[in-house]
Amino acid sequence: MTVTYSRWVADARLGTFYRLLLRWKGSIYKLLYRELLIFTVMYGTISITYRCILTEEQRRMFEKLSMYCDQYAQLIPVSFVLGFYVTLVVTRWWGQFESVPWPDRLSALVSGHVRGADEGARLVRRSLMRYANLSGILIYRSVSTAVYKRFPTMSHLVQAGLMTAEELRHLEELPSPHNKFWVPCMWFVSLAMRARSEGRINNDVAMTAILNELNTLRSQCMRLYGYDWISLPLVYTQVVTVAVYSFFLACLIGRQFLDPAQGYPGHNLDFYLPVFTLLQFFFYVGWLKVAEQLINPFGEDDDDFETNWLVDRNLQVSLLSVDEMYDLVPLVERDKYWDESEPQPPYTAASAEHRKPSFMGSALDIRYFLMKSKSSLTLHRSAQCNCNVPMPRNVLRTLLKQSM
Repeated sequence: MTVTYSRWVADARLGTFYRLLLRWKGSIYKLLYRELLIFTVMYGTISITYRCILTEEQRRMFEKLSMYCDQYAQLIPVSFVLGFYVTLVVTRWWGQFESVPWPDRLSALVSGHVRGADEGARLVRRSLMRYANLSGILIYRSVSTAVYKRFPTMSHLVQAGLMTAEELRHLEELPSPHNKFWVPCMWFVSLAMRARSEGRINNDVAMTAILNELNTLRSQCMRLYGYDWISLPLVYTQVVTVAVYSFFLACLIGRQFLDPAQGYPGHNLDFYLPVFTLLQFFFYVGWLKVAEQLINPFGEDDDDFETNWLVDRNLQVSLLSVDEMYDLVPLVERDKYWDESEPQPPYTAASAEHRKPSFMGSALDIRYFLMKSKSSLTLHRSAQCNCNVPMPRNVLRTLLKQSM
């Protein structure tokens, strides 16, 4: 379920983000606490072994190994590799969201151009939008585990009323080994052409607008299919994962607190818990977990897209638009501001502080300065014996400075 917190950050005030830090669902704590706990236990085990179990000679060898690991762990470019990878993942994630098909524009065109109040016209409009929604659902079944669990077989689509048994038979008899999400789009085109020939669609311009919008929706479905097919290169994901975990495996030994009596550089203090190493682990591995969650937003994580909600919403809105709302217009009457040239909707007491005067342009703020400059310019010109002689630039510059 997508975690929405926009209401909590509507105002940028002191403590705005602090209120979000205690949320559990969709938080980094929920994603990371297991790894952080494992890292802490492993670090503590090695520390206890070093302090209580190893002999004096073994301690000296371990201290040399610890300094070696700490020195060469810095050669792993964790920040660069991880930052570039997360940037690619977030860009890909947003691209997938922009590719989600919404049938609202198509339903508006169908409702406006497929005319007729009889049962046949109603059947045409509802069937057109059902085909458009069916194409999106077939794509969701291919890329979303949540939708596939809801409709595990094509028979479940028939039981849900999203397609008929006859349509399922035609779909299964089609000799194609590829994903058949495009078949309902072709049914849409054929039915729209029939409606045009029967005169239910008045002109070719309307027909073109409907087909263009259908092609847009089909292109969005195809992009989702492409995103699911072509992932980020596996080698890049492996490189990032190996870089992060190998760095912190080295930190398990390299960030141990060594005996201060030995006088090793940087080991003047002795603690049992590496606070800043744990913070570094929290940031780097948390960054990797962000990429892990966003790389496929059609799963079942807390912040993945609500594909089942999209199925319900799109079907309900599209069918409502072309059927019950067909030619439905409220009573047209004069509005409240019929005789007013400058309508001003009222403000409540809570919103009065947001009322601002009309913006006229930033240059208009210097009107007072220009008026003073003009008066000085008039006085100077009146003192000249010949008013047609232009004012020297140095005199004008001096007057402008005086007016300021």
